[in-house]
Amino acid sequence: MQRRLLVTSITLGLFGCAATNALAESTPLEQQLKDLQSFQVIAHRGASGHAPESTMAAYELAHEWGVDYLELDAQITSDGEVVVFHDDTIGRTSDGEGEINNYTLKELKALDTGTWFNEQYPDSADTAFEGAQILTLEELLEHFGHDARYYIETKSPQLNPGLEEALVALLEEHDLIESSRVLVQSFEQDSLLKVHELNEDIPLIQLVWYYPSEDKNGRLAEWTDVTPGPEEITDEDFQAVADYAVGLGTNFIYEGEEVIDADFIRQANDNGLPVHVYTINEADEMERLMEMGVNGLFTNYPDRLLELLE
Repeated sequence: MQRRLLVTSITLGLFGCAATNALAESTPLEQQLKDLQSFQVIAHRGASGHAPESTMAAYELAHEWGVDYLELDAQITSDGEVVVFHDDTIGRTSDGEGEINNYTLKELKALDTGTWFNEQYPDSADTAFEGAQILTLEELLEHFGHDARYYIETKSPQLNPGLEEALVALLEEHDLIESSRVLVQSFEQDSLLKVHELNEDIPLIQLVWYYPSEDKNGRLAEWTDVTPGPEEITDEDFQAVADYAVGLGTNFIYEGEEVIDADFIRQANDNGLPVHVYTINEADEMERLMEMGVNGLFTNYPDRLLELLE
């Protein structure tokens, strides 16, 4: 999808191998890195403001609207199947209870993950959502194939042993790596490094979450200490992330206060890292972040973001 370039400071030279072949025909991966220079609309758990999150209905709606990436969380069942589900426990968005990875796929498939949405959001309710099943990643990939791009989080890897191996195997099986149809994201640096050990051609996004730390007298810290806080972050810190990742995913607000600014975005870009901000649902915040030069937004309402971009 061609959109206006919001950040001009990123060049192919910042993405290593893409620069050396700038005059030659691009490989799929090089083309994907070029695309990341343009603004990306990332459908957070699908069009989850309009349909139950992480269900086929939410992903079909987002895909129909023409988003750049379908965002999803990957977890693993007790019998080793990769499923598309956000929470570690199933009670919020299903009629079950307990930890998701204590269930077999067959047990999870018996749950209703749509009725809760109708009850919580009656203005968007649809009887077709009732009885929606938890998706396997295999089902999602078979449904959309290479017609979509996928932005996949390795969710709670410490609770999902074997997730990276199972995920990479599926991506390879569906030829999503060589065809540049996937990004893998995580808050856990070790999980991303494990993905790279399994297949170094998978482009990675390092997720970060900034908050005021009591241990730092209210100065901003990062949840997993993968970087210093934005007031202290240096080019060397960004370069350390750029050694394995092609971008950063970050929050914008913590308890009503902005934690990143245009300088943070510019510095990340100057060090070869596009910045994608989560999860932005209001048009005024979308506009503000685009003016700041952000490279993409995760949103539950991709229709709102696409309308602003028209």
